[in-house]
Amino acid sequence: MSEQAVENSVLDRYECRACGYVYEPSKGDEKHDIAPDTPFAELPLTWRCPVCSAKKNAFANVGPAGKASGFEENLSYGFGVNKLTPTQKSILIFGALALGVLFFLSLYGLQ
Repeated sequence: MSEQAVENSVLDRYECRACGYVYEPSKGDEKHDIAPDTPFAELPLTWRCPVCSAKKNAFANVGPAGKASGFEENLSYGFGVNKLTPTQKSILIFGALALGVLFFLSLYGLQ
């Protein structure tokens, strides 16, 4: 593994496969007195998920915050939606849903 990949993995978030909790190094873990900016690799082996108490090996690397979700080779397909971050996708989905509800409610004004 190259040095650049090692440096980038320090900022990676890890998700508990049991409950979905995401450990973010920038926030740390207040429940277990883990200071902010502590990489996942430096957590003690006795560290457990603060939500479900799963062991450290139950976590999967989900990459750094703000990175587009999905496989790198698939990000160029579609109408550009694949390059959106999960937050941007949520705003797009729920914004379209709210716009649809407003349009539906506006039909009552046609009387």
